[in-house]
Amino acid sequence: MITIRLQKAGKRFNKDWIFKDLDYTFTMGEHYALIGNNGSGKSTLLQIISGYATLSKGTIDWGVYDSNNIFQQISLAAPYLELVEEFTTIEQCAFHEKFKPLRKDLSVEQMIEMIGLKSASNKQIRYFSSGMKQRLKLALAIFSDSPILLLDEPCSNLDKEGYALYHELIQKYAMHKLIIVGSNDTQEYDFCSKHINLMDYKVVENNN
Repeated sequence: MITIRLQKAGKRFNKDWIFKDLDYTFTMGEHYALIGNNGSGKSTLLQIISGYATLSKGTIDWGVYDSNNIFQQISLAAPYLELVEEFTTIEQCAFHEKFKPLRKDLSVEQMIEMIGLKSASNKQIRYFSSGMKQRLKLALAIFSDSPILLLDEPCSNLDKEGYALYHELIQKYAMHKLIIVGSNDTQEYDFCSKHINLMDYKVVENNN
């Protein structure tokens, strides 16, 4: 069974601990929400799980997966991840597939149409609204053929229709995956049965 295990995990910047002594195991097929006040470490923990950042203390174990290639098993959508502004929608999808394959049962054209960007298939991303960019980020993450899906504030810049699209994509194409959502918006993680409040691992004092 696919698991991600954190033991005595902690992250600090300079002398300030973002979180500390986190023991938790994430299991394939389960859906988790990382919650907590701004600055509690939701984005930081997602970056650590994805392999983009390292722990200051403790360990993370991706189970059956090699830590050197964990990026191939994980898809991430986050506000701070940038798209290539000079690419068109189709070019961005083709570029993405060079590093991480998309689902085999849907064509790129079908995916683009599904997220409401058919008319923008050959439009450069630099001319997209923030909502259009977010739709594309979500599509690339959810439609990636990877077992682990990480979502950091997934509905940022989305309108009411965008929220509905997000839930539709999750329900149809991602419920079999291990999903971890970092958010303070209950509408973004209402399908998650397990909640981890990072405020429970907050360290006030600056100690070692």
